[in-house]
Amino acid sequence: MRRGLFAVAGVVAAVGLLSGCTAEILPLVAVRVDDAGAVEVVLRPCGDDLVRGPSLTGTPTGQEETGRNVSGWRASDSRRLVDTEFPLFSPPADWHVLPVGEQRVLAGHTYQLAFGKDEYNYEYSGLVTFTATDLAALKPRQVWADDRAMSLGEFEELAEDSC
Repeated sequence: MRRGLFAVAGVVAAVGLLSGCTAEILPLVAVRVDDAGAVEVVLRPCGDDLVRGPSLTGTPTGQEETGRNVSGWRASDSRRLVDTEFPLFSPPADWHVLPVGEQRVLAGHTYQLAFGKDEYNYEYSGLVTFTATDLAALKPRQVWADDRAMSLGEFEELAEDSC
């Protein structure tokens, strides 16, 4: 009897996950290091969707779920984003971001740069998660996206195929 209850609970959970109740996380954001050593964002939203955010959150590694943001920024308004690239701690001025903590990549911290579709059917979030170690391991002309290093062309294709 107990096994049957666990089986039913598992099926119900699987149906909930497959029914689209949560937003899909898509690789629509990448980071790279330019020739001068500055970290840049490469943002590729889907079409002209209205999105919420974006935001950058830096928390001590291992405390991502419970730690507070100590290095980042937040833009709370909804907007229509376009393909854009900008320095990590200097998003476009018209986003009116609120800086949070130190405005530099800190060792021993995990960063998440994210935005979410903000329309009636909250279908997806664009997200990249990275550390200073991930950035230091990038070769020239590589970006960090989808939890790995890749060429900018590979990222562009990945983002386009994800939409």
